[in-house]
Amino acid sequence: MNTQIPDAVSRREFLKHTGRLATVSALAGVTLPYVHAAGSDLIRVALVGCGGRGTGAAGQALSTKSGPIKLVAMADVFDPRLAAAHGRLTKQFAAQPSLIDVPEDRRFIGLDSYKAAMDVLKPGDVVILATPPAFRWVHFGYAIAKGLHVFMEKPVTVDGPTSKRMLLLGEEASRKNLKVGVGLMCRHCKARGELADRIQQGQIGDLLMMRAYRLHGPIGFFASPPKPANQTHLMYQIERFHSFMWASGGAFSDFYIHNIDECSWMKGAWPVKAQANGGRHYRGDSIDQNFDAYSVEYTFGDGAKLFLEGRCQTGAQAEHSSWAHGTKGLAVVSEKGHIPSKARIYKGHNLAAENVLWAFPQPEPNPYQVEWDDLVAAIRADRPYNEVKRGVEASLVTSMGRMAAHTGRTVTYDEMLNCDHEFAPGLDTLTASSPAPLQPDANGRYPIPQPGLITKREF
Repeated sequence: MNTQIPDAVSRREFLKHTGRLATVSALAGVTLPYVHAAGSDLIRVALVGCGGRGTGAAGQALSTKSGPIKLVAMADVFDPRLAAAHGRLTKQFAAQPSLIDVPEDRRFIGLDSYKAAMDVLKPGDVVILATPPAFRWVHFGYAIAKGLHVFMEKPVTVDGPTSKRMLLLGEEASRKNLKVGVGLMCRHCKARGELADRIQQGQIGDLLMMRAYRLHGPIGFFASPPKPANQTHLMYQIERFHSFMWASGGAFSDFYIHNIDECSWMKGAWPVKAQANGGRHYRGDSIDQNFDAYSVEYTFGDGAKLFLEGRCQTGAQAEHSSWAHGTKGLAVVSEKGHIPSKARIYKGHNLAAENVLWAFPQPEPNPYQVEWDDLVAAIRADRPYNEVKRGVEASLVTSMGRMAAHTGRTVTYDEMLNCDHEFAPGLDTLTASSPAPLQPDANGRYPIPQPGLITKREF
């Protein structure tokens, strides 16, 4: 990767290597009635962050059936990623080519490309924010100023200061009547929704304990080898965002938030504190900040527990599931990954077929699609719709468990919210020539958590 990337240029300009900045309009401090685009039935969509999840979200947006919609702009820091996303979407909607209307001069590259993409839209249109979460508050603030409805991927924050910032931005979005969806799609799962109702009606008795597992080999950018010589530290860290806590909250925040969120939904509350263990093992030349394994005990206000087990190790036993145990029986929240949930309730705690008291009928609606159907329906009907607060709370609870593991001590919800360690201050002024928020030592290695030695911050 060439490190000399301008902050925002169209893909055509980028490919011509002119280095000219894409034009961005000034923010207008005008409040408008943001129903949908300028009174038209057509909703235009911009995609900011063209990785796998962003591309998937764009596909789900274009698959909604409530009215006309089309993709009109795309933005990313890395041109190959944007090109791959455009190709994938073009292939996916080959039978409906009018849904993809993104010529090269509306494909923007660079750290400021989010502005150029959003400037293509009109108030009431929709922007998808699917970059690494460190940039969420920056991009969300610009979207609010432009009068745009938002779908943002999880997690939405990675530390205390950005959590407070996002809560304030969420309130501002509501004041402007903007609709905001957060990519915690399990909350839109019909099976989990009915299970949550049944649990809270007492069908498994008093809920005492939950357990969640995400155990698999290394995926995404969990581990990272030494930085190549032709790439800056900044671009390396953004590209391999799972490896760096400032960019993503690390593997813990990105991988485990869904299990934590769905279990908290079953409980109808958020945990108030966490204690945890974790460690790094046989890592070779990896320079990322992640632990290979995490074990967290979350405690709720009434003393009930959620035990989370996370692991990224080749060859070890795999499992991806969540379970709830009550005084009368057991509930399966999710059995083998995010979808389908296969939610069901058992009499007692043995998983025998004859003990099944209730099971959600199969097949289940895809919650990745349902969350988009819900958001677009709210936009078209002008119904209140803002998932920011819940998204921040889920992100903060996830960070609480991560910090407990990384410091080796109990961390409370309030402490996590009020922790003043902002992993990457000043991201709203970041340029391609800025130093990376995380700097290596003389051997090219980045700081890692040291439980028991560094206890007031994570690294």
